[in-house]
Amino acid sequence: MTTVMTCDTAIPADRIRAIKARQQAMWASGDFAVIGATLQIVGELLKDVAAGSGNATLAAARRFATVTSTDYVPALLERGRRRADAEGFANITFEVADAEALPYPNASFDVVLSTFGVMFAPDHRRAAAELMRVCRPGGRIGLASWTPAGFLGQLLRLVARHVPPAPGVQSPLLWGTDDHLQELFQGATSIAHSTRMFAFRYKSADHWVEVFRNFYGPTYTAFLALDAGGQAALEADLKTLLRSQDLGGSGGLVVPGEYLETVITK
Repeated sequence: MTTVMTCDTAIPADRIRAIKARQQAMWASGDFAVIGATLQIVGELLKDVAAGSGNATLAAARRFATVTSTDYVPALLERGRRRADAEGFANITFEVADAEALPYPNASFDVVLSTFGVMFAPDHRRAAAELMRVCRPGGRIGLASWTPAGFLGQLLRLVARHVPPAPGVQSPLLWGTDDHLQELFQGATSIAHSTRMFAFRYKSADHWVEVFRNFYGPTYTAFLALDAGGQAALEADLKTLLRSQDLGGSGGLVVPGEYLETVITK
């Protein structure tokens, strides 16, 4: 029986706590499950080779694994629990947990998965060390992380120009680079990467902005932080970015989003 843990997430401790509180509020705002549901294929592909609202969780459960699904936003776990109940899964446990301080003994899991989750943890080294600690020797860690050069990399940098992130925190996009992962997981037996594309499909650039403005934490909170003029400028820049990446033409918005799929063998 395979046991799987999924995670959906050197700075002074008091600053780390403040940053995490800010991040929790950001991811609890809007409704990430609306966005997360569109990303289900990423969890399926990651599980094939190796929680937020449950994408990797459900992918693992469909393959008969015993799954522990964690996130530090209870509302997202509840959405994942409801999705699991709808599919009749009894092999999933949902638990609130911090990716930088996982409440599990050493070598608890055969596989540890995170799709666009742990990359947002403020302390990269601590989060990586925790993934390694709870993974058994010979087990695997599977990650899906947005790349700096891809659409999400461009999006996060654009938002940061309008609403600067907390100072001193490493960019989550570093998780989408080989050099950073080689540094974080130096004790691993092997690290293998595949570059993949996820297609963001929406009716139009206007539709994408409407959805992400209302449901995706980083853009939701960015709009809230700006006055009317700042909101209009951010919206205009987002639409310019989207149209520059659009491959769909008259058939609707199709924007390819590059991400790095990584399988780490402990």
